[in-house]
Amino acid sequence: MRPLNFKVIHGGARKEGLIDFSASVNPYPPEWLSEVFERAKDLSSRYIYYEELEEEFESLIGEPITITAGITEALYLLGILTLRNKRVIIPNHTYGEYERIARMFGAKVIKGPNDPSKLAELVERESVVLFCNPNNPDGKYYTPKELKSLIDAVTDTNSLLILDEAFIDFVKKAKSPSGENLIKLRTFTKSYGVPGIRIGYVIGFSEAFRSVRMPWNIGAVGVAFLEKVIEDEFAHLRRTLPLIWREKERIERRLGVKSDANFFIMNVGDARAVVEKLKKKGILVRDCSSFGLPNYIRFSVRKPEENDKLIEALTSL
Repeated sequence: MRPLNFKVIHGGARKEGLIDFSASVNPYPPEWLSEVFERAKDLSSRYIYYEELEEEFESLIGEPITITAGITEALYLLGILTLRNKRVIIPNHTYGEYERIARMFGAKVIKGPNDPSKLAELVERESVVLFCNPNNPDGKYYTPKELKSLIDAVTDTNSLLILDEAFIDFVKKAKSPSGENLIKLRTFTKSYGVPGIRIGYVIGFSEAFRSVRMPWNIGAVGVAFLEKVIEDEFAHLRRTLPLIWREKERIERRLGVKSDANFFIMNVGDARAVVEKLKKKGILVRDCSSFGLPNYIRFSVRKPEENDKLIEALTSL
């Protein structure tokens, strides 16, 4: 038995005491979060079955869905269902787990431009394309019209397009495309600010995904969280996203950066050195070297008083 010779670096603080701009999540957790943990205590003494709850959420979304333990589990399920020994096309600068999981299942990885129209030129018969929209780490969002050439290429070649929409809630007036050869991955981790609660969902091919997911996959906390999301009917997002958008626009003005999502990349010359300098000021940002961008850092939008400290630190470098 040999380990996989491919390593992925993830964001998020490993130690407490730093203002964490490296994790691109909503800085305003739900007001009802404590109720989730109280409810989870009651649920934890039994096996967790949530088929009826899944159907309720499907009705709320209005599309066929499969509940998963975040997008990460969904990617593993994709490996089981469709990645094995396939030709998998991935943009050059994007989320590292795509390549790791593709290689885990023996896929032939083809790297290409981040531009979807240029990536479309690489699609051959029965390929699988993994595409993050908006993209991580740069926050670039592509409209359905801008994705059309890629969707058409996938349809014409009987291929599959996997759209990771982990950050789409943060995009103002975002629209998500549709298509027969399209699977969309969503998560609550980012938009609800709860990376420690592993729960998300897949849109499309629900019968296939439900057939291979682990039983009891989201546990008591995940079920309790999903209950509150359904009860809340996305009111938390309607309340907090405008706060994030307002701060996002302020950061854009002050630092001269631009993004469609709730995070930015910034060219600082030597990302590794800047990360260490900012740590000494109590601020954690993401070194983008693992994305193939060693001159860039990534940082998210947080609360106004926290953003003030980041702006001051970056402008004084």
